[in-house]
Amino acid sequence: MKLGVFMVLFGGRKLEDALDYVASKGLKAVEIGTGGNPGKAHCNPADLLNNDTELKNFKKAVESRGLTISALSCHGNPLHPQKHLAKADHDDFVNSVLLAEKLEVPVVNTFSGCPGDHEDAKYPNWPVAPWPNDFQEVLKWQWEEKVIPYWTEQAKFAKDHHIKIGLELHGGFSVHTPATLLRLREAAGETIGANLDPSHMWWQGIDPVQAVHILGRAGAIHHFHAKDTVIDPINVSRYGLTDMQSYENMLDRAWQFRSVGYGHDIKTWADIISALRLVGYDYVVSIEHEDGLMSIEEGFSKAVQNLQQVLIEEPLGDMWWV
Repeated sequence: MKLGVFMVLFGGRKLEDALDYVASKGLKAVEIGTGGNPGKAHCNPADLLNNDTELKNFKKAVESRGLTISALSCHGNPLHPQKHLAKADHDDFVNSVLLAEKLEVPVVNTFSGCPGDHEDAKYPNWPVAPWPNDFQEVLKWQWEEKVIPYWTEQAKFAKDHHIKIGLELHGGFSVHTPATLLRLREAAGETIGANLDPSHMWWQGIDPVQAVHILGRAGAIHHFHAKDTVIDPINVSRYGLTDMQSYENMLDRAWQFRSVGYGHDIKTWADIISALRLVGYDYVVSIEHEDGLMSIEEGFSKAVQNLQQVLIEEPLGDMWWV
């Protein structure tokens, strides 16, 4: 495995400065934002696709520092019921796939998106209860009319360009659990896989180690994010795991994102890394920082230090003791 970082952390720095900083920390890979919520601070696919010189310079900037690009990421909502919003995120996805092919990057990460509850809706609707029965009807319509048709088409497009799609399992979107990822993968094909982030498993009450086993046994982990979550046992009793308070209200929230090692101990992270190795994942562990208690630099540095203790980097050897 290689340790990497999601470069949106350093969107305020010039690309070359950010790459120098990342390389100085001993990392081997970078994940680049190419649209949607991550933005395009370091990479605008439309510009690079139309300028071979800029494309060559971009690639050289990364590779000359001993780094590789693990994924291009354009997390958005291409199923948004407002067509202009959906189109913008869809276009970012398409351009990200085309750029990934040119850069020989194997994965494009994004969200599944979430539709509305009918054709003329204005806002996404995320059903999370089986009753009243209206929710079941909405869910059925969303998957049959929007989610499966869209991602079946995009999976074919990505496959034609030799790219895998890493959908991040995230609350608020149609694909948010191992089960929903596998449901879509069964319908749309094996180009669809997970960009698995343990932090989003914990706040949904899912054990990330078990999520790794469920998805890994199906060969459905395409990329991996390293971010932690802490759950406040008192606040969760008041607000529940679907706490809708702002992330800024950290003192009262039921849960909040933390840097690796500040939500769960190093043994837990060692178990996650071991589970990844066990199911055959030998790609990049990409650090993501969304810790409101630490600066970007400190949160990132702490995550690097903690993950370096448990990351399994060397290839598997023969079992000499067998």
